[in-house]
Amino acid sequence: MTLVWLADLRLNAELSGPSTAPPVVLIHGLGLDARVWQALMPSLVGHPVLRLDLRGHGGSDTPHAPYAMGALIRDVERLIDHFGLTGTVVLGAGEGGLIAQGLAIKRLDLVRGLVLTGSATRFANPSVWETRLARLRDGGPDLEADCAALLGPRWRQSPVLAEVRAMLETTRPDGWTGFAAAIATADFYKTTATLRLPTLVLAGGNDRKTPPDLQRELADLVPGAGFHLIRGGGHLAMLTHTAGFSEPLLGFLGAIGHR
Repeated sequence: MTLVWLADLRLNAELSGPSTAPPVVLIHGLGLDARVWQALMPSLVGHPVLRLDLRGHGGSDTPHAPYAMGALIRDVERLIDHFGLTGTVVLGAGEGGLIAQGLAIKRLDLVRGLVLTGSATRFANPSVWETRLARLRDGGPDLEADCAALLGPRWRQSPVLAEVRAMLETTRPDGWTGFAAAIATADFYKTTATLRLPTLVLAGGNDRKTPPDLQRELADLVPGAGFHLIRGGGHLAMLTHTAGFSEPLLGFLGAIGHR
């Protein structure tokens, strides 16, 4: 991955794969980075794939918090424009799914399909986030609690624990509080309901952070959207249950002619 110089910051990003196929864009969630997609990359080898570290995460620059959801959406939009991509399918995980939804609403000329996993139209109410923001500012993230939320009750035995913890530890304080501040007030319920584009929701059957029923509600909001339950998968099924994740994803891409 390399640093892409934008007007006001540098974002760590990578475009890999053949230039002749339709592209896929991958957006991670709070506290994580582009490494969360590593296990999935061989499944997407036939596509140009853009993956990135959001501001404050991974190898990207860390502006001072707070961040606005509009700025996070604009960051991804600018990267897509930088690499000259059009007709993308955007896959957003967790809180990154909010960015994916916002990008689809803003730039339908860039986004022809949407895949969401572990996501929703909003994450809790502002008062819950204010409490979490206060804790983040005072003592930083609770890495054990975050690992448990991402990997489930047996997180200590997870074979990907070291990878997940490394991502969480890499995220700077302003990255945590900046992105969390944007999430706190984000509510895409009304706008996502206006979307009319191919959409797939991939839900881990054991996702404790974003329960499957909540993700099914998200799928029901977009007319014609598909819903697939990954049995045994948690919030990071792309890492822990890669085959169960990639099969419906590739099926969706094929069904909409994105190949």
